[in-house]
Amino acid sequence: MALNKKCPECGGINMSHVEEKGEVICKDCGLVVEDKIFDFGKEWREFDQEKADSHRRTGAPLTYTQADRGLGTEVGTKADLSKFSKRSKDKFYRLRRWQRNIATSIERNIQLALSEIQRIVSVLGLSKSVEEEAARIYTLAAQKGLVKGRTTERIVAGCIYAACRMHEIPKTLDDVSFVAEIEKGEIGRNYRYLTRNLHMKIMPTDPVNYIIRFSSALQLSPKTQTKAIEIIEKAQKKALLSGKNPVGVAAAAIYTASRITDEKKTQQKIAEEVGVTEVTIRNRYRELIENLGLESAAA
Repeated sequence: MALNKKCPECGGINMSHVEEKGEVICKDCGLVVEDKIFDFGKEWREFDQEKADSHRRTGAPLTYTQADRGLGTEVGTKADLSKFSKRSKDKFYRLRRWQRNIATSIERNIQLALSEIQRIVSVLGLSKSVEEEAARIYTLAAQKGLVKGRTTERIVAGCIYAACRMHEIPKTLDDVSFVAEIEKGEIGRNYRYLTRNLHMKIMPTDPVNYIIRFSSALQLSPKTQTKAIEIIEKAQKKALLSGKNPVGVAAAAIYTASRITDEKKTQQKIAEEVGVTEVTIRNRYRELIENLGLESAAA
C-alpha cells in the first residue's frame, strides 16, 4: 500500500490518503506521492435487501451443486407464451429441446449424480457445505474419467462419505449405506478409490465426534458423555488409538464410562446402536482399562 512508502522528496513516512481525489500526499512536504488510485469499494449504499438486489451487478457465487456451476442459462423457464404466435411457440420449444440435447455425456452424468447427492444429503440432514464438497469431488472424478465403468450411485455414496470425513461430520458407513441402499463394503471401496486417485488427504476421524451422537441415542447423562471424552483424550495421549476404528473406540469409551458412572449399558445394547460387534467393544474395552488404569470400570 502506498501509505507504507517513504516520500522520495524528504524521506518522511507521514502519508495521507485523500480518497476523494485518489491521491497519497506527504504531510511533511506536501508532495503528491501517488495519484489516480483506484477505489475498489462500492459506489452506493444499501439499507435493505431490495435496495441491495437492485444495485448489485454480480450474480450468485459459483457452486459445484449445479452441473454448469451456476454460470449457464436455460431457455424460457419462466417465459409467458400466451401472447406468442404458434410459429413463435414452436421455435421456442425447439430451442429449449435443442439446448437440453447438446449436453455432453459427462455433463448428463454429473446432472444425474448431483440430484442423487442432493437426495442423500437431504435425508441425512447434512449441511450445504457438505453437499458442495461432495459435488466438487464427484465433478473432479468425472472430469478425470474415474466414474467410467462404475455405478453412479456407488461413486456418489463414496463422495458423500468422503465429504463427511473432510468436514468431521459423525456419519458412519452404515448411515450412508442405509440411505443410499448400497452395501457399506462397496461404499468403502469407492471411497478409497476416490481418495487414492484424487490424492485426497483425509485425516482419521476423531472418536470424540461420535460420543455426543451415540450417548444421546443411548440416553446417557452429560456426566457419562464427559467421562467418555476424557477416556478418549487420555488414550490419544498414550497413542493407543492408532489404526483402530474410531466408531469402535467411541463405543468402548461409552461402555467404559457408563460402568464408571454406574449408568450401565450392556455391550449388546451399545453394539446395536453404534453398529459394531460386541467383540470389537470387548477388545477395545480391555485395551482401555489395561493401559489407562481404569480399575473401577473393570470391577
